[in-house]
Amino acid sequence: MHWGIDLGGTKIEGVILADDGSVVDRRRIATEREKGYQHIVGRIGLLVREMQEATGLIPEKIGIGTPGTIDPPTGLMKNSNTTVLNGQPLKIDLEAAMGIPVILANDANCFAVAEARMGCVPEAAPGAKVVFGVILGTGTGGGLVVNGQVLAGAQGIGGEWGHMFLDNSGGYCYCGRVGCAERILAGPSLEKYYANLSGRSLTMKEIVPRYRAGNDAAATATMERWFHFFAKGISTIINVIDPDVVVLGGGLGNIEELYTKAVPQVVDHLFNPRMDTVFLKPKLGDSAGVFGAALLN
Repeated sequence: MHWGIDLGGTKIEGVILADDGSVVDRRRIATEREKGYQHIVGRIGLLVREMQEATGLIPEKIGIGTPGTIDPPTGLMKNSNTTVLNGQPLKIDLEAAMGIPVILANDANCFAVAEARMGCVPEAAPGAKVVFGVILGTGTGGGLVVNGQVLAGAQGIGGEWGHMFLDNSGGYCYCGRVGCAERILAGPSLEKYYANLSGRSLTMKEIVPRYRAGNDAAATATMERWFHFFAKGISTIINVIDPDVVVLGGGLGNIEELYTKAVPQVVDHLFNPRMDTVFLKPKLGDSAGVFGAALLN
């Protein structure tokens, strides 16, 4: 059995997968992160106990997808937007609390490995060896999978394209730098850009229909800027790692124009004279993270 936990900002999801990929048990509880770090550790332990009681199974180890990542030299969490995790020895504390070995990976890496091994990639691009998973939502993240295995890198930040420099117009990022991709491509950044142009605070769910109607100049400018910088940003990834497949996940990954308007612009920034990389829609939805966590072990 393969046990996985997806630690999110609002919910913690757990799954037990059999070797054939079938779901033995799956359940969710609230994260309650506002109650602090130790409370989150306890909530993960509670979820695991509930799964044990429901199935009668006891895990030998558990894969856990987290916002942020473990810093290899220190063993402490870093780069998490659930900020109470940063600077904490999450792996050590979870193992002490549950008495079970755990394997931690960034949630974007879990998304990427799930889609690469049991999601859209085996169906649409069988034989693909290098897969880059993109998260476009309230943040911008990514995960790199090579031959079915996550490539986290020496610093644990492999695939983190959300904090590469994209353009000064993005302004200051919470990471302390200027012009990060996340500050241009993520949903809140797009909404802020639209508000600055129009004087109106709308969500992306409201901006996209206005763009499609063609009667809102600020919506048009917001979306066209998004297409341009997405193409520019992802082209850098393609130029560096040359993936067979890019999977577009996250809430903004469901916007059809990302494929019809933005992806065709990628070739304008490539070293290659054509674009052979395949862009795919994810198959597993919001289950990808927890399935990927289970596949860590």
